[in-house]
Amino acid sequence: MFTNKLQEKIRRGEKTVGTFLGAGNASIAEAIGYSGLDYIIIDTEHGPYEAEGVMEIMRGAELGGTTALVRVKDCSRPAILKMMDIGARGLIIPQVHTVEEVRQVVDYAKYYPTGNRGVCFSRADGYGYDEIARQPLTDFFRDANARTLIIPQCETAGCLEHIEEVCALEGVAGIFIGPFDLSVAMGMPGRFDDPDFQKALDRILKAVHDAGKFCIMFSTTTEAARKYFARGFDSVTVSLEYDILITAMQRMMAEAKA
Repeated sequence: MFTNKLQEKIRRGEKTVGTFLGAGNASIAEAIGYSGLDYIIIDTEHGPYEAEGVMEIMRGAELGGTTALVRVKDCSRPAILKMMDIGARGLIIPQVHTVEEVRQVVDYAKYYPTGNRGVCFSRADGYGYDEIARQPLTDFFRDANARTLIIPQCETAGCLEHIEEVCALEGVAGIFIGPFDLSVAMGMPGRFDDPDFQKALDRILKAVHDAGKFCIMFSTTTEAARKYFARGFDSVTVSLEYDILITAMQRMMAEAKA
């Protein structure tokens, strides 16, 4: 049965933690799942993955018990539709600049009446044999729309400028903040302590929560993640799996040689 464990946890008010997958394969995704991590974001924007590879990683994540989201490469219909059809539980949408771009993404990703997603039973619904697909078509559309998450990234000046409108759009589940690109877009690269940058974070968080939706923040450290949770963020994506692997290996070598 089609479920979205991440969505269920967020609705219950649980703190959720994820990481990006930028180099690993299906076995790494499966192993990460056994750690208890709430979700991974398979990165097709900066990572090397195409649809078939992403599908195998999804299978690994499902075996391990973690939710697989995908950061798509762009806002095009093929990039959106393909990842939905192979079973992504949610999409992170990078580099959106206008409200209309987000509205178009929703149109590609959501079935009637919210959008105009093309209808073809696929892996996402058990090739038409999962319980969700064995309903009248309008009920299938309703349930599939409800259980797939569309999460634009706020990392451009345009998205920040229109964040309240973006959050209000039907079909948008939440917002993912990319602090590095957002700081660049604001003309203050890496100056995360700048008062104007902090005000921008407050504005985004307020807009998301005022719309009754959730906000995910990216963090490079667990210390920063704790602060973001204390600040009211619903979820934090911590680092990337290869960075976590490298630092764990460095720590292991240092401890072994001590």
